[in-house]
Amino acid sequence: MLLHNLLESYNLILASASPRRRQLLEQSGLKFTLAPKFECDEHYPATMPACDVAEYLSQLKSKAYPKALQRGDILLTADTVVIAQNTILGKPADREDAVRMLNMLSGCEHTVITGVTMRTESTIKSFSVASKVFFRDITDEEIDYYIDNYRPFDKAGAYGIQEWIGYVAIEGIEGSFFNVMGLPIQRLYVELGDFITTNLQNCK
Repeated sequence: MLLHNLLESYNLILASASPRRRQLLEQSGLKFTLAPKFECDEHYPATMPACDVAEYLSQLKSKAYPKALQRGDILLTADTVVIAQNTILGKPADREDAVRMLNMLSGCEHTVITGVTMRTESTIKSFSVASKVFFRDITDEEIDYYIDNYRPFDKAGAYGIQEWIGYVAIEGIEGSFFNVMGLPIQRLYVELGDFITTNLQNCK
């Protein structure tokens, strides 16, 4: 059965302010409702391996959701981190921070990891997907142009692969392009289908 048919009996709730995640769900034909904004203290243990942070934060966001889930609700939360030079790059605090991050990415390979959590009133499941991204050397002028015109302050690593910088500076990707955008939609499609099927079996 197609996933959008399976979802007819469920209320998929996207708890994310990211327009990219909304776009990817919409273009995949998956119906969802958008959760109202809520606060989440997005901190992680200093000793946590960088590769585990995105999934941990997606679980943290899920647990911070202020409303009790009802029967048939599936809450979807996600978090994306960029790892460069063994350093986690989240969203830049300001213009100076964005410049710093893009200078770190210039001429280097980095890893983008998105963690995803799906939760019903009784079950929870998380997974993460990693992609490698290769930047050519970018100039100070290009960095200034990108920041001033695209203001990537809401993006991990201070860039959006679907924007100008993705066209002119990214030499290659290993893994999911959409994961770098903020949601590994192909993996989510499979995982969500399995999650619903398992939930249906447990309810019998």
